[in-house]
Amino acid sequence: MSSSEAIITSDVPPSRATELVRSLHALIDGIQTVDLASCTDSELVEVAAETERAVARLSFAGDRQVVEATERDLPRKTGHRSVIQFMTHRLRIAEPMRRTKQRHATATHLSPTGEPLEPEHPALAEALADGKINTSHIRAVLDVLDQIPHAVDHDVKLAAERQMTEIAVDHTPADITALGARLLAHLDPDGTLADDTDRKRRRKLSVNRQRADGTAKMSADLTPELLARITMLLAVWAKPGMNNPDDPESPHGSIENADPEMVEAAAARDDRSDAQRNHDAFNALLKAVLEDGLLGKSHRGLPIQVIVKADLNDLIREAGFATTATGTLIPIPELIDMAADAQPWLAVFKDATAVPLYFGRGKRLATREQRLVSFARPDGEACSTPDCDLSAAHVEMHHAQLDWGLGGLTDITDLAPACPKHNRMVGDQPGQYTTRMVREGPDEGRCVWRLNAEPGAPPNPERINRRPDLPRRFAEHLEQVRTEIHGPTTASGDQPRLHLRQIIDLRNASDAEATLASIMLAAAYPRA
Repeated sequence: MSSSEAIITSDVPPSRATELVRSLHALIDGIQTVDLASCTDSELVEVAAETERAVARLSFAGDRQVVEATERDLPRKTGHRSVIQFMTHRLRIAEPMRRTKQRHATATHLSPTGEPLEPEHPALAEALADGKINTSHIRAVLDVLDQIPHAVDHDVKLAAERQMTEIAVDHTPADITALGARLLAHLDPDGTLADDTDRKRRRKLSVNRQRADGTAKMSADLTPELLARITMLLAVWAKPGMNNPDDPESPHGSIENADPEMVEAAAARDDRSDAQRNHDAFNALLKAVLEDGLLGKSHRGLPIQVIVKADLNDLIREAGFATTATGTLIPIPELIDMAADAQPWLAVFKDATAVPLYFGRGKRLATREQRLVSFARPDGEACSTPDCDLSAAHVEMHHAQLDWGLGGLTDITDLAPACPKHNRMVGDQPGQYTTRMVREGPDEGRCVWRLNAEPGAPPNPERINRRPDLPRRFAEHLEQVRTEIHGPTTASGDQPRLHLRQIIDLRNASDAEATLASIMLAAAYPRA
Protein backbone atom coordinates (compact mmCIF):
# COMPACT_ATOMS: atom_id res chain seq x y z
CA MET A 1 0.00 0.00 0.00
CA SER A 2 1.38 3.43 -0.93
CA SER A 3 1.53 6.40 1.43
CA SER A 4 -1.32 8.12 -0.41
CA GLU A 5 -3.68 5.31 0.56
CA ALA A 6 -3.18 6.18 4.21
CA ILE A 7 -5.55 9.14 3.83
CA ILE A 8 -8.47 6.78 3.06
CA THR A 9 -9.90 4.94 6.07
CA SER A 10 -11.94 1.77 5.75
CA ASP A 11 -14.83 2.98 7.97
CA VAL A 12 -15.70 5.88 5.63
CA PRO A 13 -18.27 5.01 2.93
CA PRO A 14 -16.96 5.46 -0.61
CA SER A 15 -17.59 8.81 -2.23
CA ARG A 16 -19.65 9.26 -5.36
CA ALA A 17 -16.42 9.80 -7.33
CA THR A 18 -15.04 6.46 -6.09
CA GLU A 19 -18.25 4.66 -7.07
CA LEU A 20 -18.18 6.25 -10.53
CA VAL A 21 -14.57 5.19 -11.13
CA ARG A 22 -15.39 1.63 -10.08
CA SER A 23 -18.36 1.64 -12.46
CA LEU A 24 -16.12 3.06 -15.16
CA HIS A 25 -13.66 0.18 -14.81
CA ALA A 26 -16.55 -2.29 -14.92
CA LEU A 27 -17.73 -0.69 -18.16
CA ILE A 28 -14.22 -0.79 -19.58
CA ASP A 29 -13.98 -4.49 -18.73
CA GLY A 30 -17.12 -4.98 -20.79
CA ILE A 31 -15.87 -2.85 -23.69
CA GLN A 32 -12.57 -4.74 -23.79
CA THR A 33 -14.27 -8.15 -23.98
CA VAL A 34 -17.52 -7.43 -25.83
CA ASP A 35 -18.16 -9.43 -29.00
CA LEU A 36 -17.53 -6.97 -31.82
CA ALA A 37 -18.59 -9.50 -34.44
CA SER A 38 -22.24 -8.65 -33.72
CA CYS A 39 -21.72 -5.02 -34.77
CA THR A 40 -22.61 -3.88 -38.26
CA ASP A 41 -19.93 -1.97 -40.15
CA SER A 42 -21.52 1.37 -39.36
CA GLU A 43 -21.98 0.43 -35.70
CA LEU A 44 -18.35 -0.60 -35.37
CA VAL A 45 -17.18 2.73 -36.82
CA GLU A 46 -19.44 4.58 -34.40
CA VAL A 47 -18.29 2.50 -31.41
CA ALA A 48 -14.63 3.11 -32.24
CA ALA A 49 -15.18 6.86 -32.71
CA GLU A 50 -17.11 7.19 -29.46
CA THR A 51 -14.45 5.21 -27.59
CA GLU A 52 -11.80 7.69 -28.73
CA ARG A 53 -14.09 10.54 -27.73
CA ALA A 54 -14.43 8.99 -24.26
CA VAL A 55 -10.64 8.78 -23.95
CA ALA A 56 -10.38 12.53 -24.62
CA ARG A 57 -13.13 13.31 -22.09
CA LEU A 58 -11.38 11.20 -19.46
CA SER A 59 -8.22 13.24 -20.05
CA PHE A 60 -10.17 16.38 -19.20
CA ALA A 61 -11.58 14.70 -16.08
CA GLY A 62 -8.09 13.56 -15.06
CA ASP A 63 -6.74 17.11 -15.32
CA ARG A 64 -9.55 18.30 -13.07
CA GLN A 65 -8.61 15.68 -10.49
CA VAL A 66 -4.95 16.72 -10.57
CA VAL A 67 -6.02 20.31 -9.89
CA GLU A 68 -8.04 19.16 -6.86
CA ALA A 69 -5.17 17.01 -5.58
CA THR A 70 -2.82 19.96 -5.94
CA GLU A 71 -5.18 22.26 -4.05
CA ARG A 72 -5.22 19.73 -1.18
CA ASP A 73 -1.40 19.56 -1.19
CA LEU A 74 -1.52 15.80 -1.79
CA PRO A 75 1.81 15.69 -3.64
CA ARG A 76 3.61 16.83 -0.48
CA LYS A 77 1.54 14.62 1.83
CA THR A 78 2.45 11.55 -0.19
CA GLY A 79 6.15 12.37 0.08
CA HIS A 80 6.64 13.92 -3.37
CA ARG A 81 8.51 17.17 -3.82
CA SER A 82 6.56 18.44 -6.83
CA VAL A 83 3.33 18.01 -8.73
CA ILE A 84 5.32 16.62 -11.67
CA GLN A 85 6.88 13.93 -9.47
CA PHE A 86 3.45 13.11 -8.03
CA MET A 87 1.96 12.82 -11.54
CA THR A 88 4.86 10.68 -12.75
CA HIS A 89 5.25 8.18 -9.91
CA ARG A 90 1.85 8.09 -8.19
CA LEU A 91 -0.59 8.76 -11.02
CA ARG A 92 1.61 7.09 -13.66
CA ILE A 93 1.04 9.89 -16.19
CA ALA A 94 3.31 9.22 -19.16
CA GLU A 95 4.05 12.82 -20.21
CA PRO A 96 3.59 14.97 -17.10
CA MET A 97 5.11 18.13 -18.56
CA ARG A 98 2.81 18.08 -21.58
CA ARG A 99 -0.19 17.22 -19.43
CA THR A 100 0.72 20.10 -17.13
CA LYS A 101 0.73 22.51 -20.07
CA GLN A 102 -2.60 21.09 -21.17
CA ARG A 103 -3.99 21.38 -17.64
CA HIS A 104 -2.97 25.02 -17.35
CA ALA A 105 -4.65 25.75 -20.66
CA THR A 106 -7.94 23.89 -20.24
CA ALA A 107 -8.63 23.20 -16.54
CA THR A 108 -10.44 25.41 -14.07
CA HIS A 109 -8.15 26.50 -11.23
CA LEU A 110 -8.88 28.29 -7.98
CA SER A 111 -7.74 31.77 -7.05
CA PRO A 112 -5.93 32.39 -3.72
CA THR A 113 -9.36 33.30 -2.27
CA GLY A 114 -10.90 30.03 -3.45
CA GLU A 115 -12.84 31.47 -6.40
CA PRO A 116 -12.84 29.38 -9.61
CA LEU A 117 -10.81 30.90 -12.43
CA GLU A 118 -11.75 30.48 -16.08
CA PRO A 119 -9.32 28.29 -18.09
CA GLU A 120 -6.61 30.13 -20.00
CA HIS A 121 -8.16 28.90 -23.24
CA PRO A 122 -11.89 28.36 -22.61
CA ALA A 123 -12.75 27.37 -26.18
CA LEU A 124 -10.14 24.60 -26.10
CA ALA A 125 -11.37 23.49 -22.68
CA GLU A 126 -14.95 23.17 -23.91
CA ALA A 127 -13.92 21.16 -26.96
CA LEU A 128 -11.75 18.79 -24.88
CA ALA A 129 -14.46 18.30 -22.24
CA ASP A 130 -16.89 17.29 -25.00
CA GLY A 131 -14.34 14.94 -26.58
CA LYS A 132 -14.27 16.81 -29.91
CA ILE A 133 -10.46 17.08 -29.71
CA ASN A 134 -7.78 15.09 -27.91
CA THR A 135 -4.44 15.80 -26.28
CA SER A 136 -2.56 15.79 -29.59
CA HIS A 137 -4.90 18.46 -30.96
CA ILE A 138 -4.37 20.51 -27.78
CA ARG A 139 -0.60 20.26 -28.13
CA ALA A 140 -0.65 21.38 -31.77
CA VAL A 141 -2.98 24.32 -31.06
CA LEU A 142 -0.89 25.51 -28.11
CA ASP A 143 2.24 25.37 -30.26
CA VAL A 144 0.56 27.77 -32.70
CA LEU A 145 -0.85 30.09 -30.02
CA ASP A 146 2.55 30.31 -28.34
CA GLN A 147 3.95 31.84 -31.52
CA ILE A 148 1.55 34.80 -31.55
CA PRO A 149 3.64 37.94 -30.89
CA HIS A 150 3.03 39.41 -27.45
CA ALA A 151 2.27 42.79 -29.06
CA VAL A 152 -0.94 41.41 -30.60
CA ASP A 153 -4.05 42.78 -28.87
CA HIS A 154 -5.86 40.57 -26.35
CA ASP A 155 -9.09 40.39 -28.32
CA VAL A 156 -7.17 39.25 -31.40
CA LYS A 157 -5.56 36.48 -29.35
CA LEU A 158 -8.99 35.30 -28.14
CA ALA A 159 -10.30 35.25 -31.69
CA ALA A 160 -7.22 33.28 -32.77
CA GLU A 161 -7.84 30.71 -30.04
CA ARG A 162 -11.43 30.19 -31.18
CA GLN A 163 -10.32 29.95 -34.80
CA MET A 164 -7.67 27.35 -33.93
CA THR A 165 -10.16 25.37 -31.83
CA GLU A 166 -12.54 25.33 -34.77
CA ILE A 167 -9.73 24.07 -36.98
CA ALA A 168 -8.78 21.39 -34.40
CA VAL A 169 -12.32 19.98 -34.32
CA ASP A 170 -12.26 19.25 -38.06
CA HIS A 171 -8.58 18.61 -38.81
CA THR A 172 -5.63 16.45 -37.80
CA PRO A 173 -2.77 17.74 -35.61
CA ALA A 174 -0.55 17.96 -38.71
CA ASP A 175 -3.20 20.10 -40.44
CA ILE A 176 -3.38 22.32 -37.36
CA THR A 177 0.32 23.16 -37.69
CA ALA A 178 0.01 24.03 -41.39
CA LEU A 179 -3.21 26.05 -41.02
CA GLY A 180 -1.84 27.73 -37.91
CA ALA A 181 1.10 29.02 -39.93
CA ARG A 182 -1.35 30.69 -42.30
CA LEU A 183 -3.19 32.27 -39.37
CA LEU A 184 0.06 33.58 -37.89
CA ALA A 185 0.96 35.11 -41.24
CA HIS A 186 -2.44 36.81 -41.29
CA LEU A 187 -1.97 38.23 -37.80
CA ASP A 188 1.43 39.69 -38.62
CA PRO A 189 1.76 39.85 -42.43
CA ASP A 190 4.71 42.26 -42.39
CA GLY A 191 6.53 40.69 -39.46
CA THR A 192 6.51 44.04 -37.67
CA LEU A 193 4.83 42.84 -34.45
CA ALA A 194 7.47 40.26 -33.59
CA ASP A 195 10.38 41.78 -31.70
CA ASP A 196 13.46 40.67 -29.80
CA THR A 197 11.31 39.57 -26.84
CA ASP A 198 9.45 37.07 -29.02
CA ARG A 199 12.66 35.79 -30.58
CA LYS A 200 14.26 35.25 -27.17
CA ARG A 201 11.09 33.57 -25.88
CA ARG A 202 11.12 31.06 -28.72
CA ARG A 203 14.85 30.30 -28.78
CA LYS A 204 15.74 26.70 -28.03
CA LEU A 205 18.11 23.89 -28.91
CA SER A 206 17.13 20.33 -28.07
CA VAL A 207 19.07 17.08 -28.38
CA ASN A 208 16.64 14.18 -28.45
CA ARG A 209 17.25 10.76 -26.94
CA GLN A 210 19.45 8.35 -28.84
CA ARG A 211 17.85 5.98 -31.30
CA ALA A 212 18.59 2.26 -31.32
CA ASP A 213 21.47 2.75 -33.79
CA GLY A 214 23.14 5.36 -31.56
CA THR A 215 22.17 8.42 -33.61
CA ALA A 216 20.02 11.26 -32.29
CA LYS A 217 18.06 14.17 -33.69
CA MET A 218 18.83 17.78 -32.78
CA SER A 219 16.36 20.60 -33.39
CA ALA A 220 16.66 24.31 -32.71
CA ASP A 221 15.02 27.72 -33.03
CA LEU A 222 17.90 30.16 -33.39
CA THR A 223 18.12 33.84 -32.55
CA PRO A 224 19.48 36.03 -35.35
CA GLU A 225 22.74 36.37 -33.44
CA LEU A 226 23.36 32.62 -33.20
CA LEU A 227 22.14 32.12 -36.76
CA ALA A 228 24.74 34.60 -38.00
CA ARG A 229 27.52 32.79 -36.19
CA ILE A 230 26.44 29.34 -37.39
CA THR A 231 26.13 30.40 -41.01
CA MET A 232 29.62 31.90 -40.85
CA LEU A 233 30.95 28.66 -39.34
CA LEU A 234 29.37 26.58 -42.10
CA ALA A 235 30.68 28.96 -44.72
CA VAL A 236 34.31 28.21 -43.79
CA TRP A 237 34.17 24.74 -42.16
CA ALA A 238 31.53 22.97 -44.28
CA LYS A 239 32.89 23.64 -47.75
CA PRO A 240 33.19 20.63 -50.09
CA GLY A 241 36.34 18.70 -49.25
CA MET A 242 36.71 20.14 -45.74
CA ASN A 243 36.54 18.12 -42.48
CA ASN A 244 35.52 14.90 -44.22
CA PRO A 245 35.87 11.99 -41.73
CA ASP A 246 35.77 9.47 -44.59
CA ASP A 247 38.76 11.05 -46.37
CA PRO A 248 42.15 10.84 -44.61
CA GLU A 249 43.52 13.55 -46.91
CA SER A 250 40.70 15.99 -46.20
CA PRO A 251 41.93 19.28 -44.62
CA HIS A 252 40.65 20.04 -41.13
CA GLY A 253 39.53 23.34 -39.67
CA SER A 254 38.68 26.46 -41.67
CA ILE A 255 39.04 26.59 -45.42
CA GLU A 256 40.82 29.91 -44.95
CA ASN A 257 43.80 28.09 -43.42
CA ALA A 258 43.85 25.10 -45.79
CA ASP A 259 46.02 24.40 -48.82
CA PRO A 260 43.90 25.31 -51.86
CA GLU A 261 45.24 22.40 -53.91
CA MET A 262 44.42 19.89 -51.13
CA VAL A 263 40.92 21.38 -50.80
CA GLU A 264 40.33 21.13 -54.55
CA ALA A 265 41.48 17.51 -54.63
CA ALA A 266 39.41 16.58 -51.60
CA ALA A 267 36.34 18.36 -53.00
CA ALA A 268 36.57 16.27 -56.14
CA ARG A 269 36.31 13.14 -53.98
CA ASP A 270 33.60 14.55 -51.68
CA ASP A 271 30.21 12.90 -52.22
CA ARG A 272 28.57 14.18 -49.03
CA SER A 273 25.30 16.11 -49.03
CA ASP A 274 25.11 19.67 -47.71
CA ALA A 275 23.53 18.43 -44.50
CA GLN A 276 26.29 15.85 -44.00
CA ARG A 277 28.97 18.49 -44.51
CA ASN A 278 27.24 20.71 -41.92
CA HIS A 279 27.26 17.80 -39.46
CA ASP A 280 30.95 17.08 -40.03
CA ALA A 281 31.83 20.77 -39.63
CA PHE A 282 30.15 20.88 -36.21
CA ASN A 283 31.90 17.68 -35.20
CA ALA A 284 35.28 19.02 -36.26
CA LEU A 285 34.71 22.30 -34.44
CA LEU A 286 33.74 20.63 -31.16
CA LYS A 287 36.68 18.23 -31.45
CA ALA A 288 39.01 21.23 -31.77
CA VAL A 289 37.34 22.95 -28.81
CA LEU A 290 37.81 19.87 -26.61
CA GLU A 291 41.42 19.38 -27.67
CA ASP A 292 42.28 23.04 -27.06
CA GLY A 293 40.84 22.95 -23.54
CA LEU A 294 38.48 25.87 -24.20
CA LEU A 295 35.76 24.25 -22.05
CA GLY A 296 37.92 24.48 -18.93
CA LYS A 297 39.92 22.00 -16.91
CA SER A 298 37.28 20.32 -14.75
CA HIS A 299 33.52 19.79 -14.48
CA ARG A 300 32.21 18.44 -11.15
CA GLY A 301 35.61 16.89 -10.49
CA LEU A 302 35.86 15.15 -13.86
CA PRO A 303 38.28 16.30 -16.57
CA ILE A 304 36.71 18.11 -19.54
CA GLN A 305 37.27 15.25 -21.95
CA VAL A 306 35.19 12.57 -23.61
CA ILE A 307 35.23 9.98 -20.80
CA VAL A 308 34.13 6.54 -21.94
CA LYS A 309 33.42 3.29 -20.11
CA ALA A 310 33.72 0.09 -22.14
CA ASP A 311 33.61 -3.60 -21.31
CA LEU A 312 36.87 -5.40 -22.06
CA ASN A 313 35.04 -8.31 -23.71
CA ASP A 314 33.27 -5.86 -26.06
CA LEU A 315 36.61 -4.27 -26.94
CA ILE A 316 38.07 -7.69 -27.75
CA ARG A 317 35.06 -8.59 -29.90
CA GLU A 318 34.91 -5.08 -31.42
CA ALA A 319 31.16 -5.16 -30.95
CA GLY A 320 28.56 -3.62 -28.67
CA PHE A 321 28.41 -0.14 -27.18
CA ALA A 322 30.44 1.97 -24.77
CA THR A 323 28.97 4.65 -22.47
CA THR A 324 30.26 8.19 -22.06
CA ALA A 325 30.07 10.20 -18.85
CA THR A 326 27.33 12.28 -20.47
CA GLY A 327 25.22 9.17 -21.08
CA THR A 328 25.87 8.79 -24.83
CA LEU A 329 26.22 5.31 -26.33
CA ILE A 330 29.08 4.90 -28.81
CA PRO A 331 29.53 1.79 -30.99
CA ILE A 332 32.76 0.00 -30.10
CA PRO A 333 34.29 0.27 -33.63
CA GLU A 334 33.81 4.06 -33.55
CA LEU A 335 35.22 4.20 -30.01
CA ILE A 336 38.39 2.43 -31.17
CA ASP A 337 38.86 5.11 -33.83
CA MET A 338 38.23 7.89 -31.31
CA ALA A 339 40.62 6.37 -28.76
CA ALA A 340 43.69 6.43 -30.97
CA ASP A 341 45.22 9.20 -28.84
CA ALA A 342 43.32 8.49 -25.62
CA GLN A 343 44.67 8.12 -22.10
CA PRO A 344 43.38 4.80 -20.67
CA TRP A 345 42.42 4.28 -17.02
CA LEU A 346 42.21 0.85 -15.44
CA ALA A 347 39.53 0.31 -12.80
CA VAL A 348 40.23 -2.51 -10.33
CA PHE A 349 37.44 -3.70 -8.05
CA LYS A 350 37.68 -5.31 -4.61
CA ASP A 351 41.43 -5.65 -5.02
CA ALA A 352 44.40 -3.47 -4.17
CA THR A 353 45.06 -0.34 -6.19
CA ALA A 354 47.75 2.31 -6.00
CA VAL A 355 45.20 5.08 -6.42
CA PRO A 356 44.04 6.45 -3.02
CA LEU A 357 40.32 5.76 -2.78
CA TYR A 358 39.82 5.77 1.02
CA PHE A 359 40.09 9.08 2.87
CA GLY A 360 37.87 8.51 5.92
CA ARG A 361 37.33 11.93 7.54
CA GLY A 362 40.40 13.42 5.89
CA LYS A 363 38.52 14.84 2.88
CA ARG A 364 34.91 15.87 2.32
CA LEU A 365 34.84 16.09 -1.49
CA ALA A 366 35.54 13.13 -3.72
CA THR A 367 38.72 13.17 -5.78
CA ARG A 368 39.02 12.80 -9.53
CA GLU A 369 40.17 9.21 -9.07
CA GLN A 370 37.14 8.39 -6.94
CA ARG A 371 34.79 9.93 -9.50
CA LEU A 372 36.40 7.97 -12.33
CA VAL A 373 36.16 4.71 -10.39
CA SER A 374 32.56 5.52 -9.47
CA PHE A 375 31.75 6.01 -13.15
CA ALA A 376 33.42 2.69 -13.97
CA ARG A 377 31.19 0.77 -11.57
CA PRO A 378 28.21 -1.07 -13.10
CA ASP A 379 25.77 1.54 -11.76
CA GLY A 380 28.06 4.55 -12.10
CA GLU A 381 26.93 5.96 -15.42
CA ALA A 382 23.93 7.81 -13.97
CA CYS A 383 22.47 9.23 -10.76
CA SER A 384 21.81 6.39 -8.32
CA THR A 385 18.33 7.70 -7.46
CA PRO A 386 15.59 5.41 -8.85
CA ASP A 387 14.06 6.66 -12.13
CA CYS A 388 16.72 9.37 -12.53
CA ASP A 389 18.82 9.19 -15.70
CA LEU A 390 21.05 12.25 -15.27
CA SER A 391 24.42 11.17 -16.61
CA ALA A 392 27.66 10.90 -14.64
CA ALA A 393 29.03 14.15 -16.05
CA HIS A 394 26.40 16.08 -14.10
CA VAL A 395 26.28 14.25 -10.76
CA GLU A 396 27.84 14.85 -7.38
CA MET A 397 29.31 12.24 -5.05
CA HIS A 398 26.81 11.56 -2.26
CA HIS A 399 27.81 10.26 1.18
CA ALA A 400 25.21 7.53 0.90
CA GLN A 401 25.92 5.42 4.00
CA LEU A 402 26.11 8.34 6.43
CA ASP A 403 26.01 12.06 5.76
CA TRP A 404 29.33 13.89 6.12
CA GLY A 405 27.83 16.20 8.72
CA LEU A 406 26.90 13.17 10.84
CA GLY A 407 30.33 11.59 10.65
CA GLY A 408 30.21 9.93 7.25
CA LEU A 409 33.41 8.84 5.50
CA THR A 410 34.72 9.90 2.10
CA ASP A 411 35.51 6.33 1.11
CA ILE A 412 34.63 4.94 -2.30
CA THR A 413 32.58 2.18 -0.64
CA ASP A 414 30.38 4.81 1.05
CA LEU A 415 29.96 7.12 -1.96
CA ALA A 416 27.33 6.98 -4.68
CA PRO A 417 26.61 9.23 -7.66
CA ALA A 418 23.66 11.58 -7.11
CA CYS A 419 22.47 14.53 -9.16
CA PRO A 420 22.39 17.92 -7.36
CA LYS A 421 18.61 17.80 -7.02
CA HIS A 422 18.42 14.39 -5.36
CA ASN A 423 21.61 14.89 -3.35
CA ARG A 424 19.89 17.82 -1.61
CA MET A 425 16.72 15.81 -1.06
CA VAL A 426 18.41 13.47 1.43
CA GLY A 427 17.24 13.91 5.02
CA ASP A 428 14.87 12.61 7.68
CA GLN A 429 11.82 14.73 6.84
CA PRO A 430 8.73 13.61 4.84
CA GLY A 431 9.39 14.07 1.14
CA GLN A 432 13.13 13.60 1.63
CA TYR A 433 15.15 10.44 1.04
CA THR A 434 16.97 8.05 3.33
CA THR A 435 19.89 6.22 1.70
CA ARG A 436 22.27 3.40 2.51
CA MET A 437 24.87 1.27 0.74
CA VAL A 438 24.25 -2.44 0.17
CA ARG A 439 27.10 -4.39 1.77
CA GLU A 440 26.49 -7.91 0.45
CA GLY A 441 24.59 -9.92 -2.12
CA PRO A 442 24.11 -9.28 -5.86
CA ASP A 443 23.55 -5.55 -5.24
CA GLU A 444 26.71 -5.09 -3.17
CA GLY A 445 28.06 -1.58 -3.64
CA ARG A 446 24.74 -0.17 -4.84
CA CYS A 447 22.91 2.73 -3.19
CA VAL A 448 19.37 2.14 -1.86
CA TRP A 449 16.90 5.05 -1.70
CA ARG A 450 13.69 5.30 0.35
CA LEU A 451 11.22 8.20 0.02
CA ASN A 452 10.14 9.29 3.51
CA ALA A 453 6.39 9.44 4.11
CA GLU A 454 4.61 11.45 6.79
CA PRO A 455 4.61 9.98 10.35
CA GLY A 456 1.98 7.28 10.72
CA ALA A 457 1.82 6.57 7.00
CA PRO A 458 3.00 3.18 5.69
CA PRO A 459 6.69 3.41 4.73
CA ASN A 460 7.61 3.47 1.08
CA PRO A 461 9.71 0.56 -0.19
CA GLU A 462 13.46 0.82 -0.69
CA ARG A 463 14.41 1.14 -4.35
CA ILE A 464 17.53 0.90 -6.51
CA ASN A 465 18.08 2.60 -9.86
CA ARG A 466 18.05 -0.38 -12.21
CA ARG A 467 18.63 1.67 -15.36
CA PRO A 468 22.35 0.78 -15.73
CA ASP A 469 21.53 -2.93 -15.35
CA LEU A 470 19.97 -3.25 -18.81
CA PRO A 471 22.95 -4.89 -20.58
CA ARG A 472 23.58 -7.31 -17.70
CA ARG A 473 19.90 -8.21 -17.35
CA PHE A 474 19.59 -8.70 -21.11
CA ALA A 475 22.56 -11.08 -21.06
CA GLU A 476 20.89 -13.04 -18.23
CA HIS A 477 17.58 -13.22 -20.11
CA LEU A 478 19.38 -14.29 -23.27
CA GLU A 479 21.21 -17.05 -21.41
CA GLN A 480 17.94 -18.23 -19.87
CA VAL A 481 16.18 -18.29 -23.26
CA ARG A 482 19.04 -20.21 -24.84
CA THR A 483 18.99 -22.69 -21.97
CA GLU A 484 15.24 -23.21 -22.48
CA ILE A 485 15.76 -23.77 -26.21
CA HIS A 486 19.05 -25.66 -26.32
CA GLY A 487 19.33 -27.07 -22.82
CA PRO A 488 21.97 -26.33 -20.17
CA THR A 489 25.44 -25.21 -21.17
CA THR A 490 28.07 -27.86 -21.85
CA ALA A 491 30.75 -28.88 -19.39
CA SER A 492 33.79 -26.66 -19.04
CA GLY A 493 35.96 -29.01 -21.11
CA ASP A 494 33.59 -28.69 -24.07
CA GLN A 495 33.38 -24.90 -24.15
CA PRO A 496 33.56 -23.33 -27.64
CA ARG A 497 37.02 -22.19 -28.59
CA LEU A 498 38.04 -18.60 -29.05
CA HIS A 499 37.79 -17.53 -32.69
CA LEU A 500 40.76 -15.45 -33.83
CA ARG A 501 39.76 -12.72 -36.27
CA GLN A 502 43.15 -12.26 -37.96
CA ILE A 503 45.93 -14.51 -39.26
CA ILE A 504 49.14 -14.05 -37.29
CA ASP A 505 52.23 -13.88 -39.51
CA LEU A 506 55.26 -15.00 -37.47
CA ARG A 507 57.82 -15.16 -40.26
CA ASN A 508 59.51 -11.90 -39.24
CA ALA A 509 58.33 -11.78 -35.63
CA SER A 510 60.55 -10.78 -32.76
CA ASP A 511 61.02 -13.03 -29.73
CA ALA A 512 58.46 -11.01 -27.75
CA GLU A 513 55.91 -11.18 -30.57
CA ALA A 514 56.40 -14.92 -30.95
CA THR A 515 55.92 -15.42 -27.21
CA LEU A 516 52.72 -13.36 -27.21
CA ALA A 517 51.38 -15.30 -30.18
CA SER A 518 52.12 -18.59 -28.42
CA ILE A 519 50.14 -17.46 -25.37
CA MET A 520 47.18 -16.43 -27.55
CA LEU A 521 47.20 -19.71 -29.46
CA ALA A 522 47.42 -21.72 -26.24
CA ALA A 523 44.39 -19.87 -24.88
CA ALA A 524 42.46 -20.37 -28.11
CA TYR A 525 43.29 -24.06 -28.51
CA PRO A 526 43.97 -25.60 -25.09
CA ARG A 527 45.20 -29.14 -24.92
CA ALA A 528 42.73 -31.79 -23.77
